[in-house]
Parts: sequence; structure tokens; C-alpha cells
Amino acid sequence: MFGYFVLSHSVVISQDAPVQPQDGNVFSDGSTRVDFVLVWEEPHSPQKEESTGVSPTHRKWREEFLSRLRRSGLLQEQREVVQPKKRICFVLLNAPWSVLCYYAEEISLRVPLQVVNAPNPNWSEQVLQQLSLPNPLIQDVPNPPPDYYTCQFRTNKLQRFLGSEDTEKFFKTTQRHQVLYEILARTPYGSVKKGRVGIDRLLSEQVFTAAYPLHEGGYQLPTPPVPPQSLGLRQILHAYWAKWTCWRRYQPLDHIREYFGEKIALYFAWLGFYTGWLLPASFVGTLIFLVGFWLVATDVPAMEVCNSGNNFIMCPTCNICSYWNYSSICFTYKAGLLFDNGGTVFLSVFMSLWAVTFLEYWKRTCSTLSLRWDCSEFMDIEERPRPEFTAMAPMTMRNPVTGAEEPYFPENKRINRTLTGCMVIIIMVVVVLMFLIAIILYRTILSIIIYRSHNTFFSVAAGRIASISGSVLNLLVILMLSRVYTSLAHILTRWEMHRTQTKYEDMFILKVFIFQFVNFYSSPVYIAFFKGRFAGYPGNYHTLFGVRNEECGAGGCLIELAQELLVIMVGKQLINNIQEFISPKLMAWWQKRKLSPRLEEKEVQRGEKEVKEEVKDTEEIFPWEADYQLLVCEGLFSEYLEMVLQFGFITIFVAACPLAPLFALVNNWVEIRLDAQKFVTEYRRPVAERAQDIGIWFPILQFITHMAILSNAFLIAFTSSFLPRLYYRYTRDSSLSGFINFTLATSPRNYSQQHENTSCRYHGFRDENGEYLPEYFHLLAIRLSFVIIFEHVVFFFGHLIDMMVPDIPEEVELKIKREHYMAKEALAENQSLGKIMIPGEDVAPSELRKRGSRPSPPQSDSPPPNLKEIPEEPDTPGSC
Repeated sequence: MFGYFVLSHSVVISQDAPVQPQDGNVFSDGSTRVDFVLVWEEPHSPQKEESTGVSPTHRKWREEFLSRLRRSGLLQEQREVVQPKKRICFVLLNAPWSVLCYYAEEISLRVPLQVVNAPNPNWSEQVLQQLSLPNPLIQDVPNPPPDYYTCQFRTNKLQRFLGSEDTEKFFKTTQRHQVLYEILARTPYGSVKKGRVGIDRLLSEQVFTAAYPLHEGGYQLPTPPVPPQSLGLRQILHAYWAKWTCWRRYQPLDHIREYFGEKIALYFAWLGFYTGWLLPASFVGTLIFLVGFWLVATDVPAMEVCNSGNNFIMCPTCNICSYWNYSSICFTYKAGLLFDNGGTVFLSVFMSLWAVTFLEYWKRTCSTLSLRWDCSEFMDIEERPRPEFTAMAPMTMRNPVTGAEEPYFPENKRINRTLTGCMVIIIMVVVVLMFLIAIILYRTILSIIIYRSHNTFFSVAAGRIASISGSVLNLLVILMLSRVYTSLAHILTRWEMHRTQTKYEDMFILKVFIFQFVNFYSSPVYIAFFKGRFAGYPGNYHTLFGVRNEECGAGGCLIELAQELLVIMVGKQLINNIQEFISPKLMAWWQKRKLSPRLEEKEVQRGEKEVKEEVKDTEEIFPWEADYQLLVCEGLFSEYLEMVLQFGFITIFVAACPLAPLFALVNNWVEIRLDAQKFVTEYRRPVAERAQDIGIWFPILQFITHMAILSNAFLIAFTSSFLPRLYYRYTRDSSLSGFINFTLATSPRNYSQQHENTSCRYHGFRDENGEYLPEYFHLLAIRLSFVIIFEHVVFFFGHLIDMMVPDIPEEVELKIKREHYMAKEALAENQSLGKIMIPGEDVAPSELRKRGSRPSPPQSDSPPPNLKEIPEEPDTPGSC
């Protein structure tokens, strides 16, 4: 629906777009391109030629690994940067054409058959065009990546593919990275049974300190200025995406996908789509908040409170507090009406349906992007075991898919460890609840201390001061526990021994989300549904550890909930944004400081030659050195988690804070630019990964949406004054005159006799003996009925939207069929030619589909019977 920040505008695709120079990403011969870089560091002493302090085992593993890479056909060139205390060694890798062709077939890369000249307009652009209105969001991004019909690469069908005459440019840069990473990930360096396979294991063992593909030149625009078509892809992303001036422009998603891969592009597509959908939610929420000002000015109960004088003498809020006039909270009561009025009921229904519709339309957008990016039928290939798994697994098994001998961990042991991990999660949840109880006691005790100080200024606002300081303290506790548990979740998930990286990430995400859900939402849930419910009444107050249970403030619990939400949500966003802005820059500065001064640059071992050349007093920094000074890409986990928690705040508790979507919208505008700058300017370039959706985060968002419907129903029924006002309007007075007196009970006689025969009022529906009035039970029945009706109506409309909005748009389905038909036609036209020019087996028409549509081989989770125990082998220095 609202694709404001999602899809790049339609452009005319040109096959003759200029190819950008690699800006020094070449070997010393000036022509062999660098596809990947391996780095390690060694201690260095200027007095000694040989490096000291290097582990012989690490040296042997490294030499064996590099030797096997050479035997696999990769070209290597070694460079060294010598510093006063260490030597940094860079190994530049290049995959020749023959190696690229072999592994492209092996990992089923898809290559182009024909250019697709189809526009990709989004919803907002189409509407503005039909209305003949200018589009302020559009921007002309140069060199749009072409779209192709593709099929799986086959060496013996090479001439059928578009651009096959130019072997240097036939495979995309990201495809070359994928081939190199595949080789690095499967190359052994020692005993395969001990899991000594792949670059990931070598990095975890600190044999290498880094392995990364190079960025395509710098990101700064050249001086003097050049035509936009001459810019490199990284410069285009920086100028048309990462700059703050691009905050109101469409994201160039095709360029992002071309440079970083589908997985990262899908994250930014989802973030932009979510931000666009926040616009109507922010508008409605802000409108409801502004309507609250009009309701405050015309509200009869608010006038009664402000004009009551000494009519309502309220009971003390603590054991040492004194009586107080209800008229003294005139301002607070009116402020509470900004968050607690009839408009919040409409907002709750609107946001519940908004969340359901948002997810449905995201599925449609995701299917469109998957088709456009050749991932519409993408399924993960058989994943290799994780390095930690291969190193710690006690058995081996034969993989039923690949036939290779692989490490194996018994499933029953994994289940036992997972259950143990669940117990740890429960313990951590109990810790969160203990901190929550401590903060509750802190608020009560602090208000008593402030009241006893007899300072008139502070005593009047004792409850408010305690509440706000408690919210800030709660935020700090939440952030502290988040860091502790994230580290603990890493340890638990590693201990559970999940075989593949996908399963590891899914279990890790699930653990962290469960904990963070309780961690962030426990305090708002307590204020919304429990605070003041167990306080008792005058003469029969309940206590916790000897301290009287706290009650809702003078303005009601809803305004306190709004305050808590704003402190936690906005405070967390501010801290995260400041951290994301400052932390990478400080870390990058420290990284560059560690890597300087640079004494000399050496080039050694290229093929059979050895060359040494001194570089003195030079400012030149080679691309592999510049990229080594950048930060390691941290992945997308923290980015998704931050947005998912924010989604929970603006849906689960929106009835208490109509401004939450507006704060989320402003934050996301900043978040997109901060994330873009990190990926373009501060992170090393990650290896491109393919994906067709946002993974486990989508079911998590669906869970939050269902929780939001239930939460808003209970908030309106039991926390808001909406239903008591409605009940009074239809049973007593339609003008709400006398409503305040209706909601206040009188203290029991025995309490008044103990306090100098002074009767006082308190919130509740009780008689003078402390027993519940019939109105209490009437309201309870109405509240429960409202919850049932609300959630049934919203769930019904949600399912109706689900049925009415297909997951895949009709035009996308037609386009898929059209693409399959045109691909078959293109192949049929080439087959007769292919039989003459390229003898060999023909590619079946079913193999032709959009890039990434290869079905994965079947997988089996059940181990075969031939399990072998890995024999214990004593490790000796230098063994492999």
C-alpha cells in the first residue's frame, strides 16, 4: 500500500551503462582483479627479520590452507604492511574464468538470457501520476541495474547467455564474491573429522584476523565533479541514499541489492515500507491527541474536578501522608484526558487493523521484490555445518543429500540442552520481575522520603517525581539486562549445538525476543493491568514486604502508562541513535589508530616470483588496507530487533499513547540514514546473501499483532475510563454531570473513627462497609463483554483482510507466467542453434526461471544408522 520509501521509481534500462573502474582493486600487474582478501597479523621486531611469537600450529594451518587454495585454481598475491610492533599480511585472491565457471555450476548461479524492459513503479508514484501531481519523493538515480530473464549457468551452454563474450564482466561482482566465499568455506586445512574446514573456523581460531571482499572504490564524490553516469556504485549509494538530504526520497533498492545482495536489500525494503505505513498511523494518532485538547476544554467531569473546591476530601495516598483536595489535581486530570478519551477506542481499533493490513501488504510487496530480484522461488541450498558445530560434534554421519561424511550431534542431547536453555530463560524472566518489584518499592519509598522532607515544592509533586525517576531507572535496568542476556543467549545457543547457521540464528533470535519481550514490556503491562488493582481500601490496605501497595496517580493509570512508554521507547531510541552515530566513528578511529604508522609496504609471493619494494613517506593507502581499517559488518539482528520492539510499542500500548507512531516515524527516518551510512562508509563490504523474505521476524510480527489486539481490548475495558463514562451516560446522566462523585467511594466507618471521625473519598465502587456495589459487577460484566466483542470483531476483520488481499498480487502472478513463457520461447529459439554450435545435453525448459528459483535438494533431519564415534587424537604442537 504505502510504498513511499520502498520501491525505486521506474527508469529506462540501458544496456550501455558505463562500467566503473575498480579504483585499484587489482593485483600489481594492473589487470588481475581482487575478488577477496585474507588478512592476518604477526608480532614484529625491527631488530629481527623473522616474526616472533607466532603459533607454529597457526602458521602450519595457514600455509596448508593457502596451499590448498592455490591447488583449487585461485591466484594469490601477498602484500605486507610493516609497523613498529606488528606485521599485517594481506593475501589477495582472484578466481580465474575456469574456476568461476566450475563453481558457478556447482552452486547454481543464475546468469542472464535477455534484458527485461519493464518499469517498476510503486503505489504512490502511480497515484500521483494519475492525479497529474508532481512526485516530491522521486529522484533520478544514475546507472540503474538492468533486470534479466535468467537460468542456471551451464558451461557447455555458454554462448546462449547474454554477455558471454566478455569473460571479465560476465559474472557480477557479488557473484564472484559468492564463488570465492564458497571455495574458502569448503577448503580444509587439516583433519576433516576434527572439523578443520573453512575460513569461518580459521577466523574463530584467530589464524586469520579478517576475510572480506573489497568495496568498489571510495564513497566520496570526485573533484572536480563528473557526470553522474561516471560514478561508481558505492558513490551512487552514498550520494543518493546515505546522505541526510535523501530523507524524503525513495530508496534505490535495486542499487542496494546490486551492491549488498538480497538479504540486506530486503531489510531496507521492509524498513522503508514500515516507515511509509507509519505515516497514516502517525496522522491518525496525532489527530486523536489534538482532539483531546478540544475534549479537555468541553469535558464536564474535568470541570467538576476543577470547580469542586473542598467537596471531595481524598484519603491519604500513603501511611504518613495527609488528606488532600481532589480539586488540586485539576491540571493532571486534564492532561490525562489527552490520552484517555473516546478517540483512543477508535485509535485502538484502527491500529489493530492497521497492523494486520500492514503485514498482508508487506507479503505482497515482498513477493513483488522476490520476483524482481530473482528470488521468487528461492530455497536455501543444503547448508554446510557451522564451524563451531564441526569442531565440537562427538560423532560423524554420512549426509543423505551430499553423501559427504559430516559431524553429527545426537538429537536427544540437543533437546535436553534446549530444555535447559528454556529454564535459563525462565530464570532470567524471574530476574526481570525481581527488578520490577524493586522499582515498585523504589517509587513507593522515594515518595515517602520526599514527603517527609517537608519541602513544599517537592512534597506536592512527590508521586510524580518518584514515577518519572522510576521510569528512567527502569530504562537503565532494561538496557543493562538486554546486554547481559544477549551475551547469555549466544552462549546458550552455541551450547545447544545447532548444525546450520540458519537454525542457530533462528533459535538465537527466538531466545532474545522472548526475553526482550518480557524485559521491555513487563513494566508497561504492570502499570496498565495490575497497578492499583491490589491496593485495598481505607482500613484494609494491602502491603508488599511491609510497604503499602502503590495506587495509580491522581490522573489515573493511563497517563502513567503513557509516561512510561515515552520514557522507555523514546529514551531507548535516542540512546540507540546516539550510539549508532558515535560508536562506529569512535571504533573506526581506534582501528585506524592501531593500524598506523605504516612503515613500509611489501609485495611478496605472486606465483613463483618474489618481489620486495619499499614504500617510503607515502600517503597512498591501497584498497585492501583502507577496507581493513573499516568495521566488521555486525549483521542485521540488532537492527531488526530494534524495529520489532518498536512495532510492539506502537501497537500493543497505542491506546495509552497516541503519539507513539509519530515518534516511531521520526526515529525511522533517522534510522534509515544511520544504517545506510554504516553500510556504505563504515562497514567492510559483506558477502552478498540471497533471501526471499525477512525470515523468522515475520511470524514474530504476526505474534505481536495478535497480542496487540488483546492488549488494546483489555486496556480500554479495564484501564481507560471509557466504559465507566459510557455506563454512567446511559444509566444516570447523558451529560456526565455527577460522574466524579459516581466514581468515588466513601471510607468505611471504622476507618473514619480511627482518624478523628474524618471521612474521605477514594476511587472505587464500594459501600461504607467496604463491600462492592452492584455497579461494580455491572461494569465488570460490561468490561468482559467488551473484550470478547472487541477481539472477535477485530480478528474477524483481520481474517477478512487476509482473505481479500492475496499474498501475491495478480499482476505479479501474470508476470511470473509471462516470464516463464518468454524464457521457454527464448530457449526454444536458441536450442536449434545450440545443437549445432554447442553439442551436449540440452537445458530442460523447466530449468528456465527467474534467478534464484532452483529447488533445493530434499533434506532429512533423521540421522542414518551408520554413526561413527570420532576417536580421540592427542593434539601435539604442529599437528593438523
